Amino acid sequence: QVRVVESGGGLVQPGGSLRLSCAASGISFSRYAMGWYRQAPGKQREMVARITSGGSTNYAESVKGRFTISRDNAKNTVYLQMNSLKPEDTAVYYCNAAFELAKLDYWGQGTQVTVSS
Repeated sequence: QVRVVESGGGLVQPGGSLRLSCAASGISFSRYAMGWYRQAPGKQREMVARITSGGSTNYAESVKGRFTISRDNAKNTVYLQMNSLKPEDTAVYYCNAAFELAKLDYWGQGTQVTVSS
């Protein structure tokens, strides 16, 4: 059974930091590209950051220089370090595991991040 579980969300003041974690089980984690996506109320889900199985990363323009994605294959976990948070970063953040060659795609249940004073 595949499980993708996010944690680390919460309420933070503007300018603050949070680290999200996503633990995946039931998959060959190291072979999967892992991504963080977010969805704000009334908006479409958007890619925030993505890391390939080889460690290459890409980011949405709105978070470049503030967010960092990383992975620990020994722990089957991907992280999103979020610094200099802004109110517009408020959203539900979702973790995605994708193995494109086999067209496999899994999502977590999401974790709420609220940036507010």
